[in-house]
Amino acid sequence: MSSSNSLIYIDETNGSDETGTGTKEQAYQTAVFALQKHEDSIKILIRKTSQEEYKDISGAALKKAKNRVVDLAKKAKKAEEQEKMKAQKEKELLEAEQKKLEDAKKIVLTQDFSLPKATKIKIYQGISKRNERVQISGWVHRLRTQGKDMMFVVLRDGNGYLQCLLSGILCHTFDALTLTLESTITVYGVICELPLGKQAPDNHELRVDYWELVHKAPGGDDAFTNQINTETDPSLLYDRRHLVIRGEKASAVLRVRSAVLKAFRDHFDSKGFSEVTPPSMVQTQVEGGSTLFELAYYGEKAFLTQSSQLYLETCLPSLGDVYTIAESFRAEKSHTRRHLSEYSHLEAEMAFINFDDLLDILEDLICDTIDRVLANKKIAELIYSLNKDFKKPERPFLRLDYKDAIDYLKKNDIKKEDGTFYEFGEDIPEAPERAMTDKINRPIFLCRFPAEIKAFYMKRCVDDNRITESVDVLMPGVGEIVGGSMRINDLDELLRGYEREGIDPAPYYWYTDQRKYGSTEHGGFGLGVERFLAWLLDRHTVRDCCLYPRFTDRCKP
Repeated sequence: MSSSNSLIYIDETNGSDETGTGTKEQAYQTAVFALQKHEDSIKILIRKTSQEEYKDISGAALKKAKNRVVDLAKKAKKAEEQEKMKAQKEKELLEAEQKKLEDAKKIVLTQDFSLPKATKIKIYQGISKRNERVQISGWVHRLRTQGKDMMFVVLRDGNGYLQCLLSGILCHTFDALTLTLESTITVYGVICELPLGKQAPDNHELRVDYWELVHKAPGGDDAFTNQINTETDPSLLYDRRHLVIRGEKASAVLRVRSAVLKAFRDHFDSKGFSEVTPPSMVQTQVEGGSTLFELAYYGEKAFLTQSSQLYLETCLPSLGDVYTIAESFRAEKSHTRRHLSEYSHLEAEMAFINFDDLLDILEDLICDTIDRVLANKKIAELIYSLNKDFKKPERPFLRLDYKDAIDYLKKNDIKKEDGTFYEFGEDIPEAPERAMTDKINRPIFLCRFPAEIKAFYMKRCVDDNRITESVDVLMPGVGEIVGGSMRINDLDELLRGYEREGIDPAPYYWYTDQRKYGSTEHGGFGLGVERFLAWLLDRHTVRDCCLYPRFTDRCKP
């Protein structure tokens, strides 16, 4: 506090209540602050601007400032009292909560063995087990408390979701009061259909009569909802993919993926195909050397496979038509939403067919697979929950030759980045290809590409040696999902293909032999499973359509 009648300077323009000291050189900005700081034992000199001289504060201004100080003091005291009351209330609530938890520890649930013995089931079996006493285990997916005596838990077991109602003493135990999302529990009770107007998965709920905690997930800062949420950075979501896949959308994609793979296999099985499992470590290329992942193999150079096609061709004389669903690898430094470094590759090879047969086989595969998947009511519901506007592709698919696609791009003013048009012999990149496909808005067989922009093994057209009997299947919203062709069956033509691409034929002796020992017209294709799913489920990126995506700079977890 200042000594009696000490001078305090106020500069209302250039003074500062934060850094000022009240001296002439470091004046305060307000009289209110000066009175708060020094109380009444001061003489205040004030000026409004730096151009004015300091003068005594007027009586009215001083009285107004003193009244304001009194008002602020009252408010501060009231705020302090309120803060004390709030702290006291919080303390009482905390003590009450701690007492409640301590009392809850004394509650021990016991199973009523006079009830019918519970049948252990999975959630998907719930409808058939209504009005029976059952036992179900799973993860706490959602949790909601209603009043003091009711708790709703949505349980997840990977096969579905089940609403469970805990009431009375079942809600009062320590485990119930501290239950967290993603904890694992086992519940016992009767599944009852819900009345009209109420909603829950499968329109029923489990009326719990006994339950057990299997494992409690952490709460607080380490709670599941603090690990992933709508604001989490995408790179962190990939780091925590093991948690992301517990979400409803991610798990729905994976469940549909499983059904699609089964439908592919069922389709091929119905057509008499044999499934084979070719090697993943190879010493030959299929789609060009620039995208090979090289590895050391006992002192020899080897690669992760780009495609199983060449191996499938060798199976035709022994097994007939064959297919595989295996991982393929491309060291392609692409960051687009439709590229992966590792992807699931559905490949098939067929003997004694022509190009029209190949297109018919592809069309039948895609349409029959969709029919099979949609025939499963549960899977169909998941598909339409993810892609509400999905429509089954109509047959026949549009068949568009490469040369006609070039004309289409010109007529629709779809140009290169430099403003020029695409010409015959040039590859059609992803962007114009998708623009064309989205505009046509139906599945397209883009056929007969120039030999120079296609792989060495593709057969040339008899009526035009410049082009090949090749096809890409294009889908709206995604673009290419399948690439296929008739394969060269003539030995000399295959050798010329090696030479054109600068490939040493020696490591391919086993592939070349197929043209020596009973060659035949044959063809095949490769379908990217993740791209197929991205189209089916309307996903923005193929990265969402596999379990743990691998792409440039991402090889974890």
